[in-house]
Amino acid sequence: MPLPTDPPLPPPRCRAEIDLAALRANVVYCQELAGSACELMAIVKADAYGHGLHEVVAALRDIVGWFGVANFREALRARAAADESDIRLLILSPATPEEIEPIIANGFSGSVSLPDEVSAYGAAAARLGKRAKLHAVVDTGMGRMGCPPGQFAALVEIIRENPHCLLEGIDSHFPCADEDTDFTLAQIEVFREVLGTIDSGEARIHLCNSAGLIGYPGKTPFASLARPGLALYGISPLPGAASQLRPVMSLKTRVTLVRRIAAGTGISYGRTFIADREMTVATLGVGYGDGYPRHLTDSGAEVLIAGQRCPLLGRVTMDQIVVDVSTIGSEVLAGDEAVLIGRQGDAEITTNEIAQKAGTIAWEILTCITNRVERIYL
Repeated sequence: MPLPTDPPLPPPRCRAEIDLAALRANVVYCQELAGSACELMAIVKADAYGHGLHEVVAALRDIVGWFGVANFREALRARAAADESDIRLLILSPATPEEIEPIIANGFSGSVSLPDEVSAYGAAAARLGKRAKLHAVVDTGMGRMGCPPGQFAALVEIIRENPHCLLEGIDSHFPCADEDTDFTLAQIEVFREVLGTIDSGEARIHLCNSAGLIGYPGKTPFASLARPGLALYGISPLPGAASQLRPVMSLKTRVTLVRRIAAGTGISYGRTFIADREMTVATLGVGYGDGYPRHLTDSGAEVLIAGQRCPLLGRVTMDQIVVDVSTIGSEVLAGDEAVLIGRQGDAEITTNEIAQKAGTIAWEILTCITNRVERIYL
């Protein structure tokens, strides 16, 4: 049912502002890291990391050659967003049996680790009178999918021998490029050795995610494709690196109530915070129902109001949080803007800061922002 528009809708309590110019600038930066001989595959799974798959694909379709998604339905949505039937889309995860035929019928590319998967793709392609476009995955250390290195040449040969299959890509994935340099360099060497055992032909060779691109420049000269995800959205997985990246999302809400409370007043469920003095507090229209993490409770998390950091008080609830605005006092009014992630004046709260205080990672913070939060595209 459409929302009423008479009288006009009030502004949303909680919104995510998406800077599409910053998104495109980050693509340019990732391309510089990858080099002119290496194409980019924009990773837009999980609703483009919470930024909106349709809008992100539409913004990048003229400057990115490939898009990476997690499943068939995401691939359909991405193609619709690009408004092009020939958009190059790779489904990064193993396909379910029911997805294989639709993947081929729609011209999408699939990822395979085992001969049985190749056989299933080949049989489906034969029924359709088409060729299955396949990317063969070698497990160099990620462990969640992929063929063992010693068996990879045989897998490639099985694909090549199947008249209904096309070897379109060869790839692997870094599990800890942001944490373990020695292991990552060893992975690169394993991948290089595997490539030496096969004839890759015209297949795309891809290995680097965002951490690989940023942390290991020049280490994968054999690659013809790179798969940035987090970096596209302006966040470096390597602390202190890639300062040229521009954050794409700002998360904002509004003050709904400002009150004076007495010493001894408890705040929120469980009364985990008890005021030790008279305070001015503001209630904000955001909670874990919007994706603001409940694990920020008692973590030292802050929000920005009037350009100042205001500490979170008590537990994060489904729809509301309370913050200390005593240092700002009467300057804070109901309806004022509060920044949860982003910049206000000279102050900034980053996604990485929120993730660290919530005991998680930036990827989860972004992808857990719910549909109740209105996306505003700038």
